[in-house]
Amino acid sequence: MKKIPMRKCVATQEQCPKKELLRIVKTPQGTVEVDLTGKLNGRGAYLKRDAAALELAIKRQSLKRALECEIPEEVYARIREVLGE
Repeated sequence: MKKIPMRKCVATQEQCPKKELLRIVKTPQGTVEVDLTGKLNGRGAYLKRDAAALELAIKRQSLKRALECEIPEEVYARIREVLGE
Protein backbone atom coordinates (compact mmCIF):
# COMPACT_ATOMS: atom_id res chain seq x y z
CA MET A 1 0.00 0.00 0.00
CA LYS A 2 1.32 3.39 -1.02
CA LYS A 3 1.54 6.17 1.57
CA ILE A 4 -0.67 9.20 0.85
CA PRO A 5 1.14 12.50 1.49
CA MET A 6 -0.88 14.58 3.97
CA ARG A 7 -0.72 18.35 4.38
CA LYS A 8 -2.44 20.80 6.71
CA CYS A 9 -4.78 23.50 5.41
CA VAL A 10 -3.63 26.93 6.66
CA ALA A 11 -7.23 28.10 7.09
CA THR A 12 -9.05 25.13 8.68
CA GLN A 13 -6.01 23.39 10.26
CA GLU A 14 -7.32 20.05 8.89
CA GLN A 15 -4.97 17.34 7.71
CA CYS A 16 -5.96 16.41 4.15
CA PRO A 17 -4.43 14.38 1.32
CA LYS A 18 -2.13 16.66 -0.67
CA LYS A 19 -4.16 16.04 -3.87
CA GLU A 20 -7.27 17.62 -2.29
CA LEU A 21 -5.46 20.85 -1.43
CA LEU A 22 -4.42 23.88 -3.43
CA ARG A 23 -0.79 24.98 -3.09
CA ILE A 24 0.00 28.70 -2.93
CA VAL A 25 3.69 29.55 -3.29
CA LYS A 26 5.88 32.52 -2.50
CA THR A 27 8.60 32.18 -5.15
CA PRO A 28 12.26 33.04 -4.52
CA GLN A 29 11.59 36.21 -6.60
CA GLY A 30 9.03 37.26 -3.99
CA THR A 31 5.89 36.82 -6.11
CA VAL A 32 2.91 34.84 -4.83
CA GLU A 33 1.41 32.31 -7.23
CA VAL A 34 -1.18 29.54 -7.30
CA ASP A 35 0.79 26.34 -7.94
CA LEU A 36 -1.39 23.87 -9.82
CA THR A 37 1.51 21.46 -10.49
CA GLY A 38 2.67 21.29 -6.87
CA LYS A 39 6.25 21.61 -8.08
CA LEU A 40 7.05 25.33 -8.06
CA ASN A 41 10.10 26.43 -6.09
CA GLY A 42 9.57 28.49 -2.98
CA ARG A 43 7.68 28.51 0.28
CA GLY A 44 4.33 26.76 -0.06
CA ALA A 45 1.10 26.90 1.90
CA TYR A 46 -1.84 24.57 1.40
CA LEU A 47 -5.49 25.59 1.23
CA LYS A 48 -8.53 23.35 1.09
CA ARG A 49 -10.24 23.46 -2.32
CA ASP A 50 -13.29 25.08 -0.79
CA ALA A 51 -14.72 28.62 -0.92
CA ALA A 52 -15.40 28.63 2.85
CA ALA A 53 -11.75 27.78 3.55
CA LEU A 54 -10.65 30.62 1.27
CA GLU A 55 -12.91 33.13 3.03
CA LEU A 56 -11.59 31.92 6.40
CA ALA A 57 -8.00 32.31 5.15
CA ILE A 58 -8.72 35.88 4.01
CA LYS A 59 -10.42 36.77 7.30
CA ARG A 60 -7.67 35.28 9.47
CA GLN A 61 -4.87 36.30 7.08
CA SER A 62 -3.63 32.67 7.23
CA LEU A 63 -1.86 32.84 3.86
CA LYS A 64 -0.10 36.08 4.76
CA ARG A 65 1.18 34.45 7.95
CA ALA A 66 2.14 31.15 6.31
CA LEU A 67 4.01 32.77 3.41
CA GLU A 68 5.39 35.65 5.49
CA CYS A 69 4.42 38.33 2.95
CA GLU A 70 1.50 40.45 1.77
CA ILE A 71 -0.95 38.59 -0.48
CA PRO A 72 -2.06 40.66 -3.49
CA GLU A 73 -5.80 40.72 -4.28
CA GLU A 74 -5.05 39.14 -7.72
CA VAL A 75 -3.88 35.98 -5.95
CA TYR A 76 -7.21 35.65 -4.11
CA ALA A 77 -9.00 36.29 -7.42
CA ARG A 78 -6.94 33.54 -9.09
CA ILE A 79 -7.73 31.11 -6.24
CA ARG A 80 -11.46 31.88 -6.66
CA GLU A 81 -11.07 31.15 -10.40
CA VAL A 82 -9.43 27.79 -9.72
CA LEU A 83 -12.07 26.86 -7.12
CA GLY A 84 -14.83 27.81 -9.55
CA GLU A 85 -13.62 25.41 -12.26
